Amino acid sequence: MKFVNLLKKELSELINAQMIIGLIVSLSLFWLMGNVMQSVTEELAEDSRNTNVYVCDMDDSDVTHDLIKDMESNGAAVNKVTVNGEDYAAALKDKDYKSFVVLPKGFGDTVKSGKKPEILSITKVKSASAFSGMTGGTDTAEALINKYLSVELSKQQGVSEEELKNIESELSVVSHTVVADKSAKISSGAIIGKITSQNLILPIIIMVLILMTSQSLIASISNEKIDKTLETLLSAPVSRGSVITAKMLAAAIVALINAGVMMFGFSAYSKGMTGAVTSDLNVDGILQDNLTTDQAFRQLGLNLGVTDYLLVGVQLFITIMICLAISIILGALVNDSKSAQTMLLPIMMMVMIPWFVSMFTDVNSLPMVPRIIVYAIPFTHTFTSIPNLMFGNTAEFWIGMVYQIVVFAIVMFFALRLFKSDKILTMSLNFGQKSRFKKSGKTNED
Repeated sequence: MKFVNLLKKELSELINAQMIIGLIVSLSLFWLMGNVMQSVTEELAEDSRNTNVYVCDMDDSDVTHDLIKDMESNGAAVNKVTVNGEDYAAALKDKDYKSFVVLPKGFGDTVKSGKKPEILSITKVKSASAFSGMTGGTDTAEALINKYLSVELSKQQGVSEEELKNIESELSVVSHTVVADKSAKISSGAIIGKITSQNLILPIIIMVLILMTSQSLIASISNEKIDKTLETLLSAPVSRGSVITAKMLAAAIVALINAGVMMFGFSAYSKGMTGAVTSDLNVDGILQDNLTTDQAFRQLGLNLGVTDYLLVGVQLFITIMICLAISIILGALVNDSKSAQTMLLPIMMMVMIPWFVSMFTDVNSLPMVPRIIVYAIPFTHTFTSIPNLMFGNTAEFWIGMVYQIVVFAIVMFFALRLFKSDKILTMSLNFGQKSRFKKSGKTNED
């Protein structure tokens, strides 16, 4: 019986409101990520089931007409695309489809001469998410064209070894990537790969900085409160506004120093790794004969300038200040060393959600409810800052920065109000323990 009572006591300490809140937050996180992955997989599945093929017939010959009929006989719904010159970006502007195939002039003559012609694959990239390059591809059209050419060439030629190699050889595809109103002669996979490698740095830095600065400030406030040194500090002949400003500014300076060091380290690592691969294996030359990824980035307008990086730095600083203001409030709620670790959970969840979402998909492509939830998290706008500036979404960037400033003002107002009152010395988050103590006291008196 004593063991049962002891077990009840231990369980009552472990199974508390803190643990329940943690479980609810974890379930909410999994629900949100489930909705994100569901929207992504539904889009991929829809593309795999889609029989629509978009073709721009610049040759307009009997061969291309026969090719289109053959594609339709194989179950494809061929949609004709009109392109003025080489303005591929205009052909995809404000369109539902994301890619199309171009049959260039001379396509029919090349086929009649017994050779395999080249085609152009045009793909539009709209975001920096990992799955953006996996949708809207031209694989179906390329496969149907390759099948048609193999049949046609086999009719024209014998079955000699050289001619058989020519028939079985892969179709020569020249890829074009479109971003906004610009296009470049390079595959979308190369662009997505470079964007992904660049955007791996900032999210990691943001996550580490937020968690590190939050934990240090929560620990500082809670330790001073538990050790009663906070009372001495607040009774000193210095305004409480100066105290809280000094704490936040010191933490922000340390965070920015860490950010600079980590950005330098990650940049050196990334540059060394990608540089070695490019120089030793000649990746750019293998993947694309016409443009390197750096040249394509400049042509597509994806390179960020000094002003862009300064704006990202300002937004990162605002994010850190929001984090510190929240940490002050959470640190004031701590009443023992155990709860100090638990207080980091809300900030951790607000960091993990936008990090995972921005890593897998574009926030704007989410269903309405998850999108509102994700955008309501102020840290989301920092994770999406570089992609927004890259793809010319300046309105979204400035709206996000204004929203962060408003959130910071609100949180800072409550933090200052708390710090200037005596509640910071007395308030705590006991999760119902106080009521149990009162109940126990009354029982003893009876």
